[in-house]
Amino acid sequence: MASHSRQEAYGHETPQQLFRARCQAWGALAALRHKRKGIWATTTWAEYYARARSIGLALAELGLRKGEAVAILSENRPEWLYADMGAQCMGLLSTGIYPTSSPEQVRHILQDAGVRVLFVENQEQYDKVVSVRADCPLLQRIVITQLKGLRDLADPMACSFEHMMAHGLTLAQRDAARFEQAIDGSTPEDIAFLVYTSGTTGAPKGAMMANRNLMFQIGSVHQYTDLRVQDRTLSFLPLCHIAERMSTVYNPLALGQTVHFPENAGTVFNDVREVAPHLIFGPPRFWEKLYSQVTLYMQDAIPSARRLYARVLAEGAELAGARLNGTPVSVWRKRRYAVMQRLVLANLRSFLGLQNIRTAMTGAAPVPPDLLRWYMAIGIDLLEAYGMTETCGFCTSMPPERIRIGTAGVRAQGTEIRLGDDNEILVRGPNVFAGYWNLPDKTRETIDAEGWLHTGDCGEIDGDGYVSIKDRLKDIIITSGGKNITPSNIENHLKFSPYVSDAVVIGEGRNYLTCLIMIDQDNVAKFAQDRQVPYTDFASMTRAAEVVALIRSEVEQINHRLARVEQIKDFRIISQVLTAEDDELTPTMKLKRKVVARKYADVIATMYLND
Repeated sequence: MASHSRQEAYGHETPQQLFRARCQAWGALAALRHKRKGIWATTTWAEYYARARSIGLALAELGLRKGEAVAILSENRPEWLYADMGAQCMGLLSTGIYPTSSPEQVRHILQDAGVRVLFVENQEQYDKVVSVRADCPLLQRIVITQLKGLRDLADPMACSFEHMMAHGLTLAQRDAARFEQAIDGSTPEDIAFLVYTSGTTGAPKGAMMANRNLMFQIGSVHQYTDLRVQDRTLSFLPLCHIAERMSTVYNPLALGQTVHFPENAGTVFNDVREVAPHLIFGPPRFWEKLYSQVTLYMQDAIPSARRLYARVLAEGAELAGARLNGTPVSVWRKRRYAVMQRLVLANLRSFLGLQNIRTAMTGAAPVPPDLLRWYMAIGIDLLEAYGMTETCGFCTSMPPERIRIGTAGVRAQGTEIRLGDDNEILVRGPNVFAGYWNLPDKTRETIDAEGWLHTGDCGEIDGDGYVSIKDRLKDIIITSGGKNITPSNIENHLKFSPYVSDAVVIGEGRNYLTCLIMIDQDNVAKFAQDRQVPYTDFASMTRAAEVVALIRSEVEQINHRLARVEQIKDFRIISQVLTAEDDELTPTMKLKRKVVARKYADVIATMYLND
């Protein structure tokens, strides 16, 4: 199926043409499912196409022409895809805006991309736009998906998504050929959409994704997934992020999976159990949360259940180790473990919603090796991949038949990877993006004259082509003794603890390393409640002596596994709950190292009073 899908993907020049072909071939099959008020609503491929076409025609009716921009400010939902694909099929430039963006961030993207039409999800997002639209003279229409609180809105610039789609359906009855002609006119060099970087070192830059980038990635899906038509996936990471955009919008054009949208961000883990997907792509934090659920559940289990779990996990870990090392395992032992899987691990995987999983993937952040080993021990190969916005997603992936923990796998077929100065990872191939929107100088800084993309990541490539990502070049810590430390390795060990959500290692120019720790609110709260530790709010919980002692014990356990120069001598717990709206976190919930170090400079100073 995978090879056949790749051949079909390359049978079309552009993703817009492939989208039309898939919607025709799979018309009656389920393409999208969205949970609304507890009930899953299904959209077929034929309906997907008709709705995208209606939006595309309505945009053209507003006067938008090829190369002009629309933007989408919304959580993941089918309407996101209707607007996105409808715009792209008409040759329009599409860009996503993180729902957590501030009004100032929204204004920058609207101005920078020259957005003419903005799709917003609800009143909250509409209000952001209203506060900045006077600074965005090109903006002519705001399309609102959910009208709750806006029923009596009298804004000549605004209309409902439902109204625009209905108007587009009417247009399709008399002028559907306009949509088909636009698809026929799409070319590989057309820019399909922009992805704005997080902007941690300045204003966000719009990375241009060309149709040729997308077609290459669609044709490469078979290298890292094992899926069949109508297999289930779940879309829960922000669609503005390149990895989720590829997984939700474009990968289904290769393999035909049915994409499920959760009711809201808070229901994701329950929805995983309900959907029981065949593929999940999630950042390490997602997989850490699942692991933590099992770890804490087993702490409360009866002694016999804990012993059985420990025995099966130990056996699974030994067999996983043998597999990784290439050590033969007897047939008898394999059969015994298969029985253990049926009696114990099958129930565990069902508890997590992973009973049907065929492809489990992680990336977008460093992955704790122990986490990968734990999943192997319970019979799930959690495959690490590496990529970035500028590689249109996937750049390397782990071959399922040749897993090598500690690496991000091997390069995508048809691409090149090598090391540059300071062991910087360089990439060249059809996955390399088309440059930064209206920033030719920045583009030349990133893609050199020979076509090599300078990723800013340092790493290693072994003799078999496996790529290991060590850290961002700019994040390497050089201590006062001249030792080079890759902080992400230490942070990975810390984040494997069910009580640690994230961590930032400090030590540039210092005699020793310290750390700022963000605790897992739910798991630490349970720990405190089980031990009757008094606290009034999150901040007071982080100061409780028992909680501090808990985190200290986790740090000490990790220190035993690190070289002396890498060990954490002191730490502080961040005393507030951080969300994607806070400056310290990216929209994908990763701590911004430099922002954290600057904001908590006074706290950090207390760990170096005797330095």
